[in-house]
Amino acid sequence: MYLRATDYYIWRMKLLLAMRHAKSSWDEPNLDDFDRPLNSRGERDAPKMGKRIAKKGIQVDHICSSPANRAISTAKLLAEAIDYPSKKIQKEQALYHAGEDSILKIISSLPDTADRVLLVGHNPGLTDFVNNFPGTSIENIPTAGLVIIEFDISEWAAADWKKGKVILVDSPKK
Repeated sequence: MYLRATDYYIWRMKLLLAMRHAKSSWDEPNLDDFDRPLNSRGERDAPKMGKRIAKKGIQVDHICSSPANRAISTAKLLAEAIDYPSKKIQKEQALYHAGEDSILKIISSLPDTADRVLLVGHNPGLTDFVNNFPGTSIENIPTAGLVIIEFDISEWAAADWKKGKVILVDSPKK
């Protein structure tokens, strides 16, 4: 007997690549936190992590980033490294200084057409978000640190702590 997609519900997994922005510059102490740019290490580490994503064969369908300068700059460097059009990056204001519940809410509103999403955000919210998944205990996601979470869901609206599993933790220094 052959199965037809029209006869059966096809279950798909969702993959979230959660990344903390790359290292930012503190050269201008009077600059507003939102406007801080990447420093030279950040400009080097972001594409490096993008190349690691590409090397793993992960083709990102959607990128969502905090609009803060250091985060959106990280997202653009990642996009270039993985051959994703930077003009399609979703800027999500709520990611700036977001706590774990806000991040989960943002993820729940992602487009279901995207199965592999790269989210660029900030600490401490990102580390707190990741530590809500069962069996996960990360002291601190470093700058340009990447955590990949696999969700056993077919729609992002169903995302919650119990349906996600951390499958990879990586950083530029590893």
